[in-house]
Amino acid sequence: MFAGPLDESIIMRARKAGLLDLNIHQLRDWTHDRHKTVDDRPFGGGPGMLMKPEPLFEAVESLKRAETKVILLSPGGRKFNQSIARELAAQKNLLLVTGHYEGFDERVRTMLADDELSIGDYVLTNGALPAMVVIDAVTRLLPGVLGDDASSSDESFSAGLLEYPQYTRPAEFHGAKVPDVLLSGNHAEIEKWRREQAKARTKAKRPDLLQ
Repeated sequence: MFAGPLDESIIMRARKAGLLDLNIHQLRDWTHDRHKTVDDRPFGGGPGMLMKPEPLFEAVESLKRAETKVILLSPGGRKFNQSIARELAAQKNLLLVTGHYEGFDERVRTMLADDELSIGDYVLTNGALPAMVVIDAVTRLLPGVLGDDASSSDESFSAGLLEYPQYTRPAEFHGAKVPDVLLSGNHAEIEKWRREQAKARTKAKRPDLLQ
């Protein structure tokens, strides 16, 4: 699942430029039975299967460095946002542990993980897609990845607001004109307009952000 998205576009260029060192590990490499078992039935009954602690502990202990932060991707984690992406981008080494089936043995959560993240209030078939979302959001915040580092500091959620409306050429299209202020060359007025528009858009679409 990781091969396509992580070998394209900005992430691919970041990897080739040495700005991102990204490795994907197969949990079954840390199993010791002939079936390479990574899951088992939950004690007490119930549907589905749980990720076993033994291969997860062995994998993390094998891969972890002194500065590594171990993160579980799980519906029970704190909700991932731009602020957390910046927090993670400042870390030297991250180890993302992706869930599957009915989730993890609780000892993985309490004894192995440093943090637990969710990308939203819904359930996916596994943690690979959330891990890719986190990787993408964090990678673009690394110095040099976007070419112009201002690109990641002046966008939606960077100041707790949605981004202001933006326009490019032509100045008029299908009868809709670019706001005059953007054509004025008055940078102070443009900045003021953008702040006002960002607040208005946030209030209309995501009032929760203003709280």
